[in-house]
Amino acid sequence: MPSSHQSQPSTTDFSGLWIPLVTPFRDDAVDHDALHALAVRMRQAGIAGFCACGSTGEAAALSHDEEDAVLSTILDAAGGLPVMMGAADCHLGRMLERVQQLNSRALAALLVPAPTYIRPSQEGLMHWFTRIADASAHPIVIYDIPYRTGATLELATLRALARHPNIVAIKDCGGDAAKTQRLIDEGALQVLAGEDVQIFTSLALGARGAIAASAHAHTDHFVALLRLLSTGQLGAARALWAPLQQHIRASFAEPNPAPIKGWLARQGWMTAELRAPMTPASSAVVDQLCAIQLPQRPRDAQGHESD
Repeated sequence: MPSSHQSQPSTTDFSGLWIPLVTPFRDDAVDHDALHALAVRMRQAGIAGFCACGSTGEAAALSHDEEDAVLSTILDAAGGLPVMMGAADCHLGRMLERVQQLNSRALAALLVPAPTYIRPSQEGLMHWFTRIADASAHPIVIYDIPYRTGATLELATLRALARHPNIVAIKDCGGDAAKTQRLIDEGALQVLAGEDVQIFTSLALGARGAIAASAHAHTDHFVALLRLLSTGQLGAARALWAPLQQHIRASFAEPNPAPIKGWLARQGWMTAELRAPMTPASSAVVDQLCAIQLPQRPRDAQGHESD
């Protein structure tokens, strides 16, 4: 039986830049001091919000107790900024238990992918997301990332899911430009660019925001880029986007989040440690990231420095 949460539509606005925070480790334990300091630093750059325990946060390598502790640290450091929480499984019963556990937390949304490995039908995907949305006290952001899950969400399925009052947005990593454009044009779901290389295109076409792992570095430039795009200043945005593309390519030259963790470690903000089977990025890639130079302060179309 659907819960009462189903009748409570969300008014959450997911505009702007969201940071899917890495999870710092030290000696195979979560380094909460480094995580807190990183979240404070990102917050001060003018971002819209945080994503805790997504794929960039190596959530698949964390226990639920570790995830809960990571979330608590981020909420404490967020200073009132909204936080969405990643929630993933391939077993519906376990997933619904996890949703119930998270219902009491102060979250902007749950970021939910299709179940991995199973590759259900479109009917199965409808059932999966509907049951989760029925059970959740928080809005649902669909995480459409078929190259990780093995499941493709068709446009008709997304349209049907968008009719659920608790399913409000999509992190778009689907790789289908036509589907992305239709979702933006129809407006039933807020579209968030999930592939960093697609930020400019998606925002210029009308997407609401972005969840960008590479924006751990040069965060103020990414914030300025999204502001320029949201106000139609395409010329100024294009000038800012050109040098950011080099940084984005290097950030994903090896499996995420290894390169960006290497960059963060070079700043002295955390170790570059990842949990097996993930391995640290090569020195060559981290050297490449650290060598990229961007203007000291991004400027808007009138030549004024951004906030």
